Amino acid sequence: MRDAFSSELIKLASKNPKLLLLTGDHGYGLFDGLRREHKKQYLNMGVAEQNMVGVASGLSRSGFRPLVYGLSSFIPVRVLEQIKIDVCHDNLPVIFLGDGAGFVYSHLGTSHQSTEDIAVTRAIPNLIIFSPADRFEMVSCLNLAYESQLPVYIRIGKSDIGDVHDKGINLNLGDLITIKETEPKIHFIATGSMVKKAIQLSKEFNDSSVSSAPCLKPINREQVLDICK
Repeated sequence: MRDAFSSELIKLASKNPKLLLLTGDHGYGLFDGLRREHKKQYLNMGVAEQNMVGVASGLSRSGFRPLVYGLSSFIPVRVLEQIKIDVCHDNLPVIFLGDGAGFVYSHLGTSHQSTEDIAVTRAIPNLIIFSPADRFEMVSCLNLAYESQLPVYIRIGKSDIGDVHDKGINLNLGDLITIKETEPKIHFIATGSMVKKAIQLSKEFNDSSVSSAPCLKPINREQVLDICK
């Protein structure tokens, strides 16, 4: 998933010289391609995440398209106030990328674990939340985020446990994607890395249905209600 993100980011940077990637001293290997092909569009802001969001806000007001990358425990959790006030208050087109969400960095302790990022970002007005399950959803979410011209948080689980789709998808904002459909009494709705787990679990419940929710805010409530009915 991370490789797909990196490749798609290079494509976007090639089309738009005002697209900038800001990182808080993370992701060197991930952005080798971007630094090689578009080195002026890569900015290492150092270990100063709050300042980095403020810089991204100023850049967006000046016509640039900033993407702000960091570990999920830092972006967005450490910089919630800056995201809320500097970016979302004025609905600025800044994309936040939180890598290693959940328990992926379990061995690094609670300072690097990010289990509350969905809860806290859902409470921020104007902020869209994506949670892709595989490389195909990642590409679609990144392009939707770029096209939206709105504040967006993309949650990346880092631990790549395999694809849940067998080809590219066309994602509409808020929609669920049905991966397995039967006539079940049980229908799993999962997001991010848990979609793969839901597919595995569904085999233990008479091959029940599974849907992926790559967009958590907004979410298509009618779809959810139809599934519940």
